[in-house]
Amino acid sequence: MVKIYVIGYREDDPKKCTAEKMVRMGFAKRVSRIPSGCIVLNPFADKVLLPKDRELVALKGVAVIDVSWKHGIDKLREKRFLRAVNARLLPLLIAANPINYGKPFKLSSVEAVAAALFITGFKDEALRILSAFKWGMQFFNLNKDLLERYSKAESENDIEQTICWYLGEPSHKCVGIIEKLKKLAEATDE
Repeated sequence: MVKIYVIGYREDDPKKCTAEKMVRMGFAKRVSRIPSGCIVLNPFADKVLLPKDRELVALKGVAVIDVSWKHGIDKLREKRFLRAVNARLLPLLIAANPINYGKPFKLSSVEAVAAALFITGFKDEALRILSAFKWGMQFFNLNKDLLERYSKAESENDIEQTICWYLGEPSHKCVGIIEKLKKLAEATDE
């Protein structure tokens, strides 16, 4: 089983907080700082999560920074999170959580963790965690084609091509699309 860590600020209602639920259910462990060597999921990271990160996830685990999209997004821009050696950005995915349903990028902690697990080849674990949430499998159903394609990507270019495929854009418009999407995500984080 992959180690899952929650670095939390407890800004959300604990009854609705997916990170809290992952901890309560034994899927994740709450920590106060980034465990050495693990993948840190951050929507402002410079590198995109790729299937080749599998070995690192298997050995060191994955950490999610649990903050409120409304009140805590600036914490994700803190140097300690941006400079984390293994900080990774998830590619374009659509939220299925009740708070941000249908919105690109605005994933809950459990959606982010499940996506990271799926992309790095821990598909059964991803689906097991999602199934613990009423709407969890809806996230998978909304993103199934993207997740399958991302899990086969060999490079950031493959990720960009998948995003262009999803958006219906021609290949030549794919160059730099991840950076463009990051900027779009930053503009919509309010």
